[in-house]
Amino acid sequence: MTIAILKEPANETRVSLLPEAAATLAKQNILVKLEKNAGVLAFAGNESYQLKNIHIVEPADALSTADIVLSIQPLSPEAISRLKPNTIIIGVYQPLFNYAIMQQLAEKNLTTFSLDMMPRTTRAQSMDVLSSQANIAGYKAVLEAANTYPRYFPMFMTAAGSITPAKVLILGAGVAGLQAIATARRLGAVVEVFDTRLAVKEEVMSLGAKFIEVEGAADASAAGGYAVEQTEAYRQKQQQKIAASVAKADVAITTAQIPGKKAPVLITDDMLDNMKPGSVIIDLAAATGGNTLQTKNNETVHYKNITIIGNSNLAATMPGDASKLYGKNVLSFLQLIITKEGLINLNFEDDIVAGCCITHGGKVVNERVQGLIS
Repeated sequence: MTIAILKEPANETRVSLLPEAAATLAKQNILVKLEKNAGVLAFAGNESYQLKNIHIVEPADALSTADIVLSIQPLSPEAISRLKPNTIIIGVYQPLFNYAIMQQLAEKNLTTFSLDMMPRTTRAQSMDVLSSQANIAGYKAVLEAANTYPRYFPMFMTAAGSITPAKVLILGAGVAGLQAIATARRLGAVVEVFDTRLAVKEEVMSLGAKFIEVEGAADASAAGGYAVEQTEAYRQKQQQKIAASVAKADVAITTAQIPGKKAPVLITDDMLDNMKPGSVIIDLAAATGGNTLQTKNNETVHYKNITIIGNSNLAATMPGDASKLYGKNVLSFLQLIITKEGLINLNFEDDIVAGCCITHGGKVVNERVQGLIS
């Protein structure tokens, strides 16, 4: 069996497997091929892979000979055309948004596993790419904000005068939000947090942040850490509470997303107008529309003396550890579909295998994606 590790598009610095992780597969008598220079931006050169018995090949070879292809970002139409039928591709493809690409993969008779559709269960935690990468995103969001914010984060008492600590508002206390809380607190900021899920209140407070509570939220316990749509009455109360906190905040970090739908607008233009000059917003939901109306994905917007940074791929700004953690997630998943003898065994009775399988046997098999196509 052959597994190919592809080079990612120009805007992606991560690689699916670092040399140490790839070597694990090579020891199972699997032929592992690396597209030339695939790991360079993650500081893993071709030589480091060759030392682990990984074969360095040109793109055409990697695509046309592989039984399993590892590619974090969706494949280009050209790459898809080079794959042989029944090839398995594994990555993070956002099929609820890229459903047209999923249809192309099905027509090519490819088996697609999108790890962002992984069930959020205890057993799947070692394969949860969303959590491993969101943890990095939350950390980097605070550092990005601190670099952009024109004042100190911590409180200082100096002979020249006192500096009050920055006030940081974090909207969403999922994995990214919780790491953002911890990082902002380490930097000395005063942190307030909003989340529709009251279950996270205790965890937020244990990290030293204040939890903003709004009564009447829809139950989000089954949403796998995502936001859920709320009633109009709740949204009005929510906006009132958020508006008061936004007006006081020096930095806001927004993380709220709803699977398969546009990100909810949590910070309106009226709220932006009331923010202090020099304030910074880091919008981690930029790829799905953003939590402000002014957010633009992969862009920095200056709106009335406020800086809005839209970046849903902050994990790629720390490619070493991001690739290491992502690679461990991938290896854990591969254990479910590869036998000890190095043979492919797709067991669709397994809820994890079935849950993140999008295309198989020439069809789109994921029901949620099917609904979008039809």
